[in-house]
Formats: sequence, structure tokens, C-alpha cells
Amino acid sequence: MDFNMKKLASDAGIFFTRAVQFTEEKFGQAEKTELDAQFENLLARADSTKNWTEKILRQTEVLLQPNPSARVEEFLYEKLDRKVPSRVTNGELLAQYMAEAASELGPTTPYGKTLIKVAEAEKRLGAAERDFIHTASINFLTPLRTFLEGDWKTISKERRLLHNRRLDLDACKARLKKAKAAEAKATTVPDFQETRPRNYILSASASALWNDEVDKAEQELRVAQTEFDRQAEVTRLLLEGISSTHVNHLRCLHEFVESQTTYYAQCYRHMLDLQKQLGSSQGAIFPGTFVGTTEPASPPLSSTSPTTAAATMPGGPSVASLAPPGEAALCLEEVAPPASGTRKARVLYDYEAADSSELALLADELITVYSLPGMDPDWLIGERGNKKGKVPVTYLELLS
Repeated sequence: MDFNMKKLASDAGIFFTRAVQFTEEKFGQAEKTELDAQFENLLARADSTKNWTEKILRQTEVLLQPNPSARVEEFLYEKLDRKVPSRVTNGELLAQYMAEAASELGPTTPYGKTLIKVAEAEKRLGAAERDFIHTASINFLTPLRTFLEGDWKTISKERRLLHNRRLDLDACKARLKKAKAAEAKATTVPDFQETRPRNYILSASASALWNDEVDKAEQELRVAQTEFDRQAEVTRLLLEGISSTHVNHLRCLHEFVESQTTYYAQCYRHMLDLQKQLGSSQGAIFPGTFVGTTEPASPPLSSTSPTTAAATMPGGPSVASLAPPGEAALCLEEVAPPASGTRKARVLYDYEAADSSELALLADELITVYSLPGMDPDWLIGERGNKKGKVPVTYLELLS
């Protein structure tokens, strides 16, 4: 019990000394031992690595699981060291609803058959998403968490210990400085007058006392300097290990990109197969609907750009060049739209017709367009009610 009390008192004294030294440094009343520039750069790089690793980790978690409630639940399971329950993906849930809807509305009807096909595709998409989340969590998120919860905690612990060693060192320096100043004052020329012998004795005693205090302070300073240098070297080695951490995170980043590429390739392949199935059945259900190529050379875009739409239309001389001058409008009125190949288009900008062979357009209106053999690929035939005329492709957004 006595030993514990002594240790407690010693620890309290050390803590008080460090607190005094830290406070005096903050108020500019004490000198502070500065670290070298290289060491400061290592500290700054370590802090930057830690901060950005946290941000990348959190945002990747948001990417893999957008639902914040689900993320909190998974976090609690991890902290409780329990297995996270299997969760149905959004694609799998949508597939389940579509399959149930098809069963209730009639699986033999055209709508029910289409629901079943889309449900199967969504189920495959959900399975691919599940595999991607699992792979990304193991190959990318786990190494980042390991660094933050393992290596970084060790670095932080050693940095705090280095900070305390630095406070002890500066406190010893301040104590030695005060002891030397007191010794110098005590060793000033004493009064040798016989009428004041007591002063001489007191001065000599004080000089010897401060001399012992200086020796003790110098010894403590040497011990503090040794401990500080040793701790600085340990911390430096840990900080230099950040380079290895960067190499490891780089490898994990490559694996994350590979898994993401595989996931999106699977999604594109599943949707392309679904598009083929729906395209083949759409022609039988809606014979007058425009059906494009069933296998595009590149992944389908979210919206069809005018230049892409123009490139997919057949080329050739314009309709106006096939008719005599002045009879273009008459020829267009006599042209009947094809039985198949028409589609809807949304007008992007207002367009004023240059002559009677063209159709004036208003932004955001919907018109029916189609192409004729031999037409210029930059133009289509547009219909709005009973009106018909040429329209430029660049002013249109072709709809499916």
C-alpha cells in the first residue's frame, strides 16, 4: 500500500510539472524544444494520411450502403463483435415485387411475362451488387480500418509519449536554468567584515546547497534528454512506415477498381440480355413501334444525344434534292410514313422553318419522326398533327 501511495504521489508530481510547463509554453513564459523540419514533415504527412483515409473510408461506406440506418446497424454489430445479418439488396427486393405482381396480374399476359423477365434481370443485378459489396469490403475497407484502428493508434500513442518526454525535458532545462541563476547569486563576493560573520556563513552554506541542486538538475536533464531521444527515434520509425501504408493502400485501391469494373460489366451484360429479350418481344406486341439495333456497340447512354441519333440514321441525298424546285412541300405531303420505324422525339430548341419544306418547331413539344431511304442523315421527316416537314436532327432528342 505504501508503495502504491508513493507511486501515486510521484505520478501526481510529474503530471503537475508537465501541466505547469505546458501552461507556461502557451503563455510564452517558457522555452520549448523544437523538432527538426524532417520530423515535422513526417508528422504532417501522417496526419494528412489519417484524415484522408477516414474520409475515403466513410464515403466508400456510403457508396456501398447509401442507407444511413443500415450503416449504423452494421456499425453496432461490428462493435458488439457479432455477425452482421444478411440483407436483401434493393435489386433483389424489386425483383421480388415484380415476380409477385406478375403472379397476381397474370404470368401469361404480355405485361406479366415482361415483369418476370425484368424480375430475373433485377435479381441477377442484386446478386452482382451483393458480390461487389462483399469484395470491396474485404479488399478495400478492411485494410483502411486496420490502419486507423491499429497502426494509427500505435502512432498516436507514441506521439503522446514523445510529447510528455518533451515536456519533461523542457521542465528539466528550466529547473537547471533556475538552479544556475540561484547559484550564481549565492556565490557573489560575501561580506568579510568581522562584524558580520553570520552573513558569510549563510552565504557559503547557500552556495554549497545550490551547487548540489545544479548537479542534481544536470543529472535529471541528462536522463530526460536520453529518454526524449530514444522516444523520438521510435516515433520517427513509425512515421516513416507511412510510406509502406501508402503502398498497401495503393494495392487495395487497384483491387477496388477491379471489383467495381467487374460489377459494372456484369450489370451491363445482364441489362443487354434483358434488352434483347424485350426487343424481340416488343416487335410482336407493338408492330408499329420503332425498334433499333438490339446490340449496341457501346453501353446505352442515359439520354440520346443529337449527334448519336444522327449517326444511327441512314445516309444519302436529301428529299429536297429528289424533287424539282418548288414542289418539295407537295412531295412531302404525298409521302406516307413507313409502317414501322417511326418514333417520338422531343424538341430541344425553337426552330424557325427556312422554307415550306421544313417544319417549324417549339421547344419541349413532342413530334413523330421517321427517316426515308436516301435522306440526308442530318434531317428527318417530322409530323405534328396534319403538318409535315423536314426537321434537323440536332434540334431533337429521340425517345424510345
